[in-house]
Amino acid sequence: MKATCWMGPQKMEVKEVPDPTILNKRDAIVKITSTAICGSDLHLYNGFLPLMEPGDIMGHEFMGEVVEVGSGVTNLAKGDRVVIPFPIACGNCSACEAGATSLCENSNPNAWVAEKMLGHPCCGIFGYSHLTGGFAGGQAEYARVPFADFGHIKVPEGMTDEQALFLSDILPTGYMGAEMCGIRPGDTVAVWGCGPVGQFAIASAYLLGAEKVIAIDRFPYRLQMAREKAGAITINYEEVDSVSDVLKDLTAGRGPDHCIDAVGVEGHTHGLPYLHDRAKQLMRIQSDRPIALREAIMSCRSGGTVSVIGVYAGLIDKFPMNAVMNRSLTIKTGQCHVHRYMEPLMERIQKGELDPTFVITHRMPLSQAAEGYRIFNDKLDNCEKIVLSA
Repeated sequence: MKATCWMGPQKMEVKEVPDPTILNKRDAIVKITSTAICGSDLHLYNGFLPLMEPGDIMGHEFMGEVVEVGSGVTNLAKGDRVVIPFPIACGNCSACEAGATSLCENSNPNAWVAEKMLGHPCCGIFGYSHLTGGFAGGQAEYARVPFADFGHIKVPEGMTDEQALFLSDILPTGYMGAEMCGIRPGDTVAVWGCGPVGQFAIASAYLLGAEKVIAIDRFPYRLQMAREKAGAITINYEEVDSVSDVLKDLTAGRGPDHCIDAVGVEGHTHGLPYLHDRAKQLMRIQSDRPIALREAIMSCRSGGTVSVIGVYAGLIDKFPMNAVMNRSLTIKTGQCHVHRYMEPLMERIQKGELDPTFVITHRMPLSQAAEGYRIFNDKLDNCEKIVLSA
C-alpha cells in the first residue's frame, strides 16, 4: 500500500509499504477514505518531537471503511464507516473508565520511554513517534486499529467524510480547550492561534456561552476566517505593540476571563522575544517556544483560566509562575480525551449547530501528501487545512 513516511526533518515521501495485518483479536483493518494533515504533524515534520525514525508512517486524523476485524471485535462489521480517534485506548483501565482516554494505561508499548521523559506514561497515538508507541498512522491506504471495539464511532448514512473526519482530533480538541475554561454566559475568551484547532476553540467557546471571543494570529487569511466563519474579534500581533494591552482595552481593563493556547511548541512573535526563544531552542537550552503560553498567562484576568491545547515537546524557560500563583490563575491542559466528545459533537453536526468543514481549504490525493506538508508548513496559498483522499 501507499503511505506517507517521515524520512527526516522536512522530508516526507509517499512510499510503498507492507499492508497492515490483524495482530490482536481486538484489532480491525480500516481502508482509509479520508485523512488529514494536522498542525501537530508539523511538529514532527520540523523535527521538534523526539523518537521519530525514518520510514515511520504519519497521520492521526483518519476515517474509512472496515475491511477486516479480529475475533474479539463484535461491534464492527466489514463495510462499516468509522472515524478513529487519535488516542489509542483500551476502554478497560482506570483512566479509560474515567473518560480520560488519552491517559490510557495499556495502549503504549513504549510506556517506559514516556515514563522516563514525562514522569508517567501517556497513551499510544497513531503516527506520532515512538514516544507514543510507534504505531503506524493513517496517512495511508490502510491502517491497523488496535482496541477497535472501543476506539471508533460509526458514521451515519447521509454524513459526508468531511463532516465526520475532524471528530478524530481537531474538533474535540478545540471543544475540550473551551470546555476546560468553565465558560459562563457573558464571559470573554481569548484564543492564541487561528489554525484549525484555534478555529474550533473559537466556535466551541461561543457554543458554550461566551459573549465575546478574541483571536490572536499573524496571518491575514486565518484572521479573516476567524472573523467570518467563527465570529471572533481579531488581533494581528504583528500590527500592535502589546497584545496584552489590546486585550485590556477590549475588556475594560480586566483582561479576558479565559485564555486558550492553541499554538504550542512553535510559538512565534516579532522582535527580540522571538529571537531570544529561537536562539535558546537552537542551542538546545529549551525545546519549545512558549511565547503564546507566557502571553496568555500575563493577559488573563486575575482568577481566570488558562487552557492549554497546543502541543509541547519538552522543557521551557522563563515560565511566569509568579503570575500564576499571585493572581490565582487556573491552568488546565491535556491531550484530548477524544472518545468522550465524539458522540455529542456528532449530534451537534447533525443538528446543524456546527459545520466543521469551514476550515478545509485544500483537498489533495494521498500521492501528493509530501507537497501538502510543504504547502501547509509554509502557509502557502492561504492553506488552513488539507484533507487527503486515499
